Formats: sequence, C-alpha cells, structure tokens
Amino acid sequence: MSVTATRDPLMPVIGVVTDIRIDTPDVKTFRVVTPDGKKAFEHHPGQCAMLSVPGVGEAMFSITSSPTNTEFMEFSIKKCGCVTEWLHSMEPGQQITIRGPYGNGFPVDDVFAGRDLLFIAGGIGLAPLRSVINYCRHYRDRYGKIDIVYGSRSMQDLVDYNEIIDEWAVDTGVSVHLTIDKEQPEWSGHVGFVPNYVKELGFLTDKIAILCGPPIMIKFTLAGLCEIGFDKTQIYTTMELRMKCGIGKCGRCNIGSKYVCKDGPVFRCDELDALPNEY
Repeated sequence: MSVTATRDPLMPVIGVVTDIRIDTPDVKTFRVVTPDGKKAFEHHPGQCAMLSVPGVGEAMFSITSSPTNTEFMEFSIKKCGCVTEWLHSMEPGQQITIRGPYGNGFPVDDVFAGRDLLFIAGGIGLAPLRSVINYCRHYRDRYGKIDIVYGSRSMQDLVDYNEIIDEWAVDTGVSVHLTIDKEQPEWSGHVGFVPNYVKELGFLTDKIAILCGPPIMIKFTLAGLCEIGFDKTQIYTTMELRMKCGIGKCGRCNIGSKYVCKDGPVFRCDELDALPNEY
C-alpha cells in the first residue's frame, strides 16, 4: 500500500472522540474523527500517532485501526500514566489533538505478501498487531494462512475479545489460539504462558512471525521460535514504547545509531542483534 503524504505530520489536528469502548479493567479503545467527521490522516499498519491533551501532556500510541478503515481511527490505550489516566476519564464528544503518522510500519505489501503469517501477542501488545491483522483480513487473497496466538493474565485482560471471537476466529484461513496465565472457572481454553504455548502448538517454520507484547514475553517467545527452527530474518517486532517526539530530534528513542521513531518502530529481529543491548 502506497501512502502519499498530503499534510505535515508535525502539525496536530483536532480529534473528536466519538466512542469509547471498555476492553479490559485498564484498557479502553478510543474512536477518533476530525470535527467534520472524517479520518484524520492515512497510515500504514504498525505506524503510530501522537495524542495530546492540552495542559496535561502528550504521548505516542499505536494506531489500532486498519488503514482500510476509511471513516475513523482507533487507539487502544492502557491506563499507566498522567496522559492515559486523563484519556480514560474522557467522555464521548470531548476533543484532543492528534499528529502523525510516525514510524515505518510493517512490510505488508512486499515481505508479507503471499506468505503464511503467525501473529503472537501478549496483553496490550495486541493493539499494534490489530491494525496489521485486520489489514491482512481485508486483503485476504494476498496472504496465506493466518495464525494468531494471544495471551493475557486473565480472561478479563484479553483486549478486543469480542472481535477476536466473533470475527477473527470465524474467518476462512484464520486460526486463533488464546491462552491465559492462570486457570479460571469460566475459562475452558488453554492455560499457560505465551512462549510455552507457541512451542506446544508446533508451527511449521515456513511462516513470517510478528511479535508484540511485554519485553520479557518477546525475549522468551523469540528464543522459543528460534529453538523450533525459525530464523530471526523471519521474525518482526515493534518497539513503539520507546518513541517520544516522533521525528528523531529529542534523542529519547535512539538505540545506538537507530531512532525508533524514524527507523522503527517495526524491526526485523536480526536487525536488533546489530544494536547495543539497551532494550
């Protein structure tokens, strides 16, 4: 997908929050449009945007909605600081500012094309992957089989659970594998941590794997994938948590010579091996 910039990504636009969905006890998904009811700007799957609350602060978030959604943008946000706490207190109709998009996004139109895809996420790590998953579902004939492995602490902490069950799990050629960390009376699915579950599932190694989640989950899942035969050139991950200004000026997100906001947030895992061990 080729996106032609038609506006300065440094210039914020007003965003109106039209809908707020409670996904988990500490995650809400915000639907945002411009004051005239349009999508703020175009983006690639995996890119980010800066949301700002005047007088409170600003923060970088993954754009959770797919570029194929032409009506609005969505952001799934975990409450974990002053900006996110303010956002979680919002009501529909209130305004924020939004600028972007930032980062490189996933290589959905070249590297991923024609390949079987394995998405692996933990907790809020599903948010950056939701954009690319729904993009691949929209252009279903461009990709092979899609497997989605997703886990969280509990059933109540599974983000976008209804969409996963009602839409993803019933798609042709899409297999969903859910797990939670500890047993619950109302849960009949798999119980266990994501890295172990990935190895239990015994995937063929002819896929492209896409990882997102807590750093400790990524570390052990990456090791598990390599253990069963994946090469690091087949595995992609995203590091948007390190992004700050979005344009490579503040220096907050650099890892060696790379700036996550400009060279990432999406990296192939062999590329990370060439960087200093700072993450």
